[in-house]
Amino acid sequence: MSLPHAILGLLNYRAMTGYDLKRDWFDRSMRFFWPADQAQIYRALERLVEHDWASFTVEAGGDRPNRKVYSLTADGRAELTHWLTTPAALPTVRDPLLVQLFCAADIADDDIARLLAATRAEHQARLDNYRRIQAQLPTLGSGKRLQLWQLVLGNGIERESSYLAWLDHALASFSGDPEPNGSRPTIALTTP
Repeated sequence: MSLPHAILGLLNYRAMTGYDLKRDWFDRSMRFFWPADQAQIYRALERLVEHDWASFTVEAGGDRPNRKVYSLTADGRAELTHWLTTPAALPTVRDPLLVQLFCAADIADDDIARLLAATRAEHQARLDNYRRIQAQLPTLGSGKRLQLWQLVLGNGIERESSYLAWLDHALASFSGDPEPNGSRPTIALTTP
């Protein structure tokens, strides 16, 4: 997936400025699964205009700077439809904790346990935040839009819940505490 396609999807909701995209969408919801900074958004908007997938009008700002308000073109809507109906490639996993654990053979168990506990606290906070959003979601949309947003949020909740269960297992393996269900799963790894 590319950021321009994500922006096409958001412009399908309504015409917006780059600032609106950042503040109203990327900062509030998209950041959980596809973060972008302001510079990336403006570069993507330039590419959309170059491909004739978006156009803009300039709104006079009076005592403030003028604003470019972007909207989809017919070609942009066709590209969005094509992208939305084409299966995406599996995402690449990039998890710093997994790299740390993979390389931590010389680190004391107590230090590894502290690292795992700190990471667990962060994931618990994220899950708590997702649940707060879940409670507010019905006030933010309705119909099919709400149904799709609930599916996306449900994915985040399931991922965090699963990651927390794995962290509990990892913590138990370094603290000597038995697993909550009394058994530890065995994972077979091959070494090069």
